[in-house]
Amino acid sequence: MKIKTIKKIPVLVILILVYFSCTDDFVDRNPVYSIDSENYFNSEDDFNNGLIAAYDLLQSTYINNIMGEIASDNTLCGGESATDVIGYQQIDDMIHTPVNDQLQNLWNWMFAGVNRANYLLEFQNNVDFEGKDIIIAEARFLRAYYYFELVKWFGPVPLKETRFQLGDETTIPRSPVEDVYALIEADLIYASNTLSYTAPQVGRATKGSAQALLGKAYVYQEKFSQAAIVLDNLIQNGPYDLVVDYDTLFESQQENGVESVFEVQYTDAEGAGFGCLQCSEGNIAVGFNGIRNYNGPLFDSGFSFNVPTEESYLEYDEDDLRRDVAILNIETWAAQTGATYGTGYEHTGYYNRKYIARQGDLNTGDQNLTNPNNYRAIRFADVLLLAAEAYNRGGLSDVTAQQYLNRVRNRAFGDTDHEVSVTGTALTTAILNERRLELMGEGHRFFDLVRTGNGSVIPGFVEGKHEVFPIPLEEIQFSNGNWQQNPGY
Repeated sequence: MKIKTIKKIPVLVILILVYFSCTDDFVDRNPVYSIDSENYFNSEDDFNNGLIAAYDLLQSTYINNIMGEIASDNTLCGGESATDVIGYQQIDDMIHTPVNDQLQNLWNWMFAGVNRANYLLEFQNNVDFEGKDIIIAEARFLRAYYYFELVKWFGPVPLKETRFQLGDETTIPRSPVEDVYALIEADLIYASNTLSYTAPQVGRATKGSAQALLGKAYVYQEKFSQAAIVLDNLIQNGPYDLVVDYDTLFESQQENGVESVFEVQYTDAEGAGFGCLQCSEGNIAVGFNGIRNYNGPLFDSGFSFNVPTEESYLEYDEDDLRRDVAILNIETWAAQTGATYGTGYEHTGYYNRKYIARQGDLNTGDQNLTNPNNYRAIRFADVLLLAAEAYNRGGLSDVTAQQYLNRVRNRAFGDTDHEVSVTGTALTTAILNERRLELMGEGHRFFDLVRTGNGSVIPGFVEGKHEVFPIPLEEIQFSNGNWQQNPGY
């Protein structure tokens, strides 16, 4: 299903969830609504509605995607001018500070997701009904998903398995990264052991979603043996495969398809406004990535953010079928089609074609805020490359690593003439480079560079500082000395 926002939930649930208002930060500063939660989570409908609310914050992860690219060497911020969404501009230039509204948004929205999952889990023993174990498993997957984003971006973060309450920020410490990952692992192991490969509704988490995220969490911690086991199990026993034609992968007909292990669901059926971007049912990043002042076939105009560099485009072999699917060369396109376009700040001549505004969508309200393109959060190609990395970097089997890597490359070139046969560190380099080419524009590049010690290739990157982002200043202030800022900020 297209997971809907709490606008679709009965009014009672909206009142209960006012504690997690869409403008909340780590803890809502407004008075807590006085409804007794013990009197709510007592039916199957209550749990279903609570689960929908926990899924809802996934749609705000558009910001994680766009900033994960802007922070890397893949793209420049772009936009209209050097002051257009200054928070993005600062991250692109690696001059961001604890005063950054976009990092504040990411912190707020991911903790809102954690809190909504925790709200449901806190009262999981209130009542029993058939299928409740599936709801609990999905809630634990979602909590793990949000915490994984938080630990990637901010390092140590406050950890709790029930709702955060007012005052917690002054008493609960920022937990060490290994403790955050321990909860993520426990949640995903539970979810993978409870869920099946077929979801009750399209768009909900599955056994495969949990296994893939668990494997990724292991790789990020360099627990390569554990990663290889869980990812290999998924590859061998799951229902996933590579789409034959890479050119169709990011079209609507491939949403929730055979290559999709987990997708964030979006729709263009409801309007949106700049006053509450995270309230949009559409994929905000798509409009932001769009071509400025565009007039021509296939695409819609947008705000020209997140523009790929020429170096990113040239990184592809000319025979690589992914290049012109991942990156739109606007000059070539205009010459072929007669399209016209404008140029914005840091114009490179390239656009993120995977997530770019297209014609034919309803775009109810503002067309730049309500694009229906689902975000392929975890693709099977990502799983194959993570498994290849685990087998190689873990010293387990370069032969198996080559097989998984070449499975991706054979699709990329449409033949077997470009297979990789190197071993050792040369194979590691080949796998990491393949991740860049395969996952271009999908928000993973910055974290791949940082976790492998290669952050210095990012212009302006300072080792020992920029591996994580600063805790928003007001969160530090609210903690009243309980939380220390990340080094260098």
